Amino acid sequence: MAQLVQFDLLGGPEVLTLREVETRAPGAGEVRIRVDAIGLNRAEIMYREGAYFYQPAFPSTLGYEAAGVIEAVGEGVDAFTAGDLVAVVPSFLQSEYGTYGDHVVLPASAVVPRPANVDPVSAAAVWMAYITAYGPLAESGRVRPGDHVLITAASSSVGLAAIQVARHVGAIPIATTRGTSKKQRLLDAGAAHVIVTDHEDLPARIKEITGGEGVRLAFDPVAGPGVETIAQGIAPGGSLVVYGALDPRPTPLPHAQSFPALTSSTYTLFEITTDPERLARAVAFVNAGLASGSFTAVVDRTFDLADIAEAHRYMEANGQVGKIVVTVTHDGPAA
Repeated sequence: MAQLVQFDLLGGPEVLTLREVETRAPGAGEVRIRVDAIGLNRAEIMYREGAYFYQPAFPSTLGYEAAGVIEAVGEGVDAFTAGDLVAVVPSFLQSEYGTYGDHVVLPASAVVPRPANVDPVSAAAVWMAYITAYGPLAESGRVRPGDHVLITAASSSVGLAAIQVARHVGAIPIATTRGTSKKQRLLDAGAAHVIVTDHEDLPARIKEITGGEGVRLAFDPVAGPGVETIAQGIAPGGSLVVYGALDPRPTPLPHAQSFPALTSSTYTLFEITTDPERLARAVAFVNAGLASGSFTAVVDRTFDLADIAEAHRYMEANGQVGKIVVTVTHDGPAA
């Protein structure tokens, strides 16, 4: 038997239930993983609440990231064998697959090798954050060495990864946070500057930091009306990339009458993780950064799988700096 977190109705963390289910054999193109650690993401809160861009199919599992060991492979899977150390990248619908369990079946296309020197907790904290940052800050070519980059909501796992990716490509990361409590931690994490938006004028501080030029790229997960304020700090010809929707209000499109010419776009990591060639480049980029020490996943706190509801409550409280990871204890060796 396996343990799997499922829910039968939309709601708060209390709807999450850890259940015993039959251990399933992987089908064609699938693998079964003995899970050792699970990375949590705000997308999973939105999915549980019915606020994500697709709806659950009940009983639904959830979860995009994990690290563990291959237990079995299905027909047509040649890249992995039992015993391989792996991590999971988000490239599937949570209504079809999920990582919240101790033994889970996933598409082989969502699995990447895990270097032996990367522990499960770190591996579970890497892929959503670093691939999300990699697309606009590295692969797109929009950011050049010496450019200033604005990273909003920077204490999230993606924000912290973006700080590291920006520095890795030679850019200058400017982080934002609402209050003063996280400012020093963001500076310690590598931000060149931190703007506390509850106390400072964002466009004015950007212009002060950049000598009046503005940032080359603004990387924002919040959306909503606040993008108009962000746009005022973007340099002519720069870019606004919105990769989330934490603010449920409509998001206006900044226009030329109010701001210098800029490119405004949305982005999700699925653009990369569902494209094998782009995913291979992203994996190579992230692994190189991990190997060189440029990238270090920041883990705020770990929880046991049995405490998954409490882990979600902690994530909802929004006090963390970095990734929340759930660990899984096994009685015996991998199958």
